[in-house]
Amino acid sequence: MDSKKAAQILKEKKRIEDLLKEWNSIMSKIEDLEVLFELAEEEGEISLEKDIKEELSLLSKKIKDMEIKTLLSGEKDANNAIVSINPGAGGTEAQDWAEMLFRMYTKWAKEKGFDVEIMDYQPAEDAGIKSVTFMVKGPYAYGYLKGETGVHRLVRISPFDANRRRHTSFASVFVYPEIEEDIEVEIRPEDLKIETFRASGPGGQHVNVTDSAVRITHIPTGIVVQCQNERSQHRNREMAMKILRARLYELKRKELEKEKEELEKSKKEIAWGNQIRSYVLHPFKLVKDLRTGVEKNDVAALNVLDGDIDDFIEAYLFANKNITHAPDLPGGALSGSRGDEGAEEKPKRR
Repeated sequence: MDSKKAAQILKEKKRIEDLLKEWNSIMSKIEDLEVLFELAEEEGEISLEKDIKEELSLLSKKIKDMEIKTLLSGEKDANNAIVSINPGAGGTEAQDWAEMLFRMYTKWAKEKGFDVEIMDYQPAEDAGIKSVTFMVKGPYAYGYLKGETGVHRLVRISPFDANRRRHTSFASVFVYPEIEEDIEVEIRPEDLKIETFRASGPGGQHVNVTDSAVRITHIPTGIVVQCQNERSQHRNREMAMKILRARLYELKRKELEKEKEELEKSKKEIAWGNQIRSYVLHPFKLVKDLRTGVEKNDVAALNVLDGDIDDFIEAYLFANKNITHAPDLPGGALSGSRGDEGAEEKPKRR
């Protein structure tokens, strides 16, 4: 058997074995809890009530986590994720919003125990970023983050406007799976235009005096990728090829998805003005996902920008598996209500 094919099979085998091990552990804890409950009932041990409630709470969380993992069954869901964030039109406002999203995702990733590796970071002149590409490393990183692809809209009082006017900014997020070298993504050398340039830096003694940064253009598709965060040209080229491989794979996957969506007449185009989520910070605080209807207001809305996005991620996963009920999901997560994307939505009274 081909060694690469064997490695792929072993990887899938381990994934299934880990799920089974986790499931068996949950079943064992349920049995122990049943015994504890029967003992408390027979002996009238009220003191055990606290222990039982704590165990039930832990079990509930483990079951929910397990349920979510069963949704991450896509071909590349278990892979690392490559995330690119780009500001829309709007200059400094949009660039600052792109940096806020970058901070949100990195804080979420670290809270989940994932590692974050910056692959390309382009700071803006005044504030924010021109673009950033980074990798989130950990089991199922792509599966969790794939639903974040789309346009994200921010409404706030601008910190850059002396007149304190309200501004609306857009930024796009694209998520691709990291593709292993053994995955067949045909990249012909004659289809590549490879350029080197001097990496930008903060100035002074840190300025890179060699042409170590690499930009690669895939001529047939027009995809352009670049990397300048590594010290050597060789390493930057290697990372740029990794990004290109992931983007070509994602392009192929989306072409297949598009065909399927057209057959099902449920195509949802990702484009400017067709945002997936709105983050309103003025005149009220509300973060709402326009695909699932999940929303958070007040302090919870600010927590979202600090990385608390699990409810949005989980609702998207459940909704795309046609599950009508998900435990502990707030605010009609699966209602499918989109609302008026162009209007400001007032928070519901609690």
